[in-house]
Amino acid sequence: MNDFSIFVVDDENTIRNGISMVLDEMYQVATYPDAEKALAAMKKEQPDLVLLDIGLPGMSGIEALMTIRAAYPDVLVIMITAYEDVDTVISAMKSGAHDYVVKPLHMDGLEVTIGNALETIRLKKEVQALQTRYLEEHIPCFIGESKAIQGVMEFIKTVALSPDTPVLIQGETGTGKELIAAAIHYNSPNWKFPFATVNCAAIPKDLIESELFGYTKGAFSGADAGGKKGLVEAAADGTLFLDEVGDLSLEAQAKLLRFLELGEFYPVGGSRKKQIKTRVVSATNKNLAEMMENGQFRKDLYFRLGVIKVKVPSLNQRPDDIVPLAKHFLKKFADKFGKGLAGISSDAQTALMRHTWTGNVRELKNVMEAAAILSNDIQLERKDLDASFEATGPDSGPDSSTANVGQVDFPAEGFCLVSKLEEIEKTYIQSAMQQAKNNESQAARLLGMNHHTFRYRRKKLFDP
Repeated sequence: MNDFSIFVVDDENTIRNGISMVLDEMYQVATYPDAEKALAAMKKEQPDLVLLDIGLPGMSGIEALMTIRAAYPDVLVIMITAYEDVDTVISAMKSGAHDYVVKPLHMDGLEVTIGNALETIRLKKEVQALQTRYLEEHIPCFIGESKAIQGVMEFIKTVALSPDTPVLIQGETGTGKELIAAAIHYNSPNWKFPFATVNCAAIPKDLIESELFGYTKGAFSGADAGGKKGLVEAAADGTLFLDEVGDLSLEAQAKLLRFLELGEFYPVGGSRKKQIKTRVVSATNKNLAEMMENGQFRKDLYFRLGVIKVKVPSLNQRPDDIVPLAKHFLKKFADKFGKGLAGISSDAQTALMRHTWTGNVRELKNVMEAAAILSNDIQLERKDLDASFEATGPDSGPDSSTANVGQVDFPAEGFCLVSKLEEIEKTYIQSAMQQAKNNESQAARLLGMNHHTFRYRRKKLFDP
């Protein structure tokens, strides 16, 4: 028997029985003489499709249609009318009917209409299944038991339904703002179209405009001969994610504002205006309100970007999610490195819960990757975790917030802190590249960095 279920709602017994006899072999069919009984049944189990007579006793078919559309928006409704009353049919279609059929019913035609409607439902279910599978596989911020993260995820599912409303994501570094942006995209009607990302902090300020809006032939020295399409255009009909949007220059902010307001832009060096439709999702860990007061960020752009604001809680604010996320990352890396790790010991779980996650989810991911590499046991032990804290850097240890404070011996003449930090950064980048066998994307992941940021820092440090 077909998995689709159909409710037939008609006050004429012969019509209900006739439709039921024809459809019973193909679908799960239930019949009702009035709208009230059908609506009562729908509270227990929703059908995929309702065949609904317009001229019902009691609640009319149009009233029932509006009730169904409001309470069960995924249920399709095909109206049945005794005569081809144009005004009634128009009213039904405006109220959300999927289609209509006219009495006397011709069963061949009815079967075709029903088949077309159910194909629409099948495709929709297929899309939802693909979206769910993608989210489960690629967006671990959905993994969590805390009310804080569940509230965020339910909120963004609602936000995502609007295909073009700008969203501003705020939260600490490493909380997974890019994952939240991806979740918005893949829950939206735009999900089949591109999801383009740009880290505004990783691109030099004099290049950000051409990265966003592209450039024409000969726009500037070193430009590609044929020009280049920008990320705004690459994200057409999809989603453009602007990470670290607080790092945009005021000039770039002005051009972005124009695009948000009018949907149009000029490529660098170009005189022909382009119009593109894309949703802009932005993120920052900076205090934009403070930046506005200091004249570093435009107020009009802030309000345009933040039509909807999403605040992502830090990992320390959602302790119930630490172990589930750790298990998710451990399985992922155990599979990747061919390790037979079956779980996390209670001592190791306690250590994870007691750790202060200054780097949030990104830090946890890095710790679990190191632990998966270092462990040779059947489950992750506390000793593996201690070693992984050390492997991911001196700032990742359990007591890193107080370690070595006040223990630095300065030379009499002092030293250049910037140069020292650059030396440390170069060492880590070189080590990451060696471990990743010169794969930049993998090296960036080992350091918990965006690929664009990693490439920019590497070029700046090694090819000044």
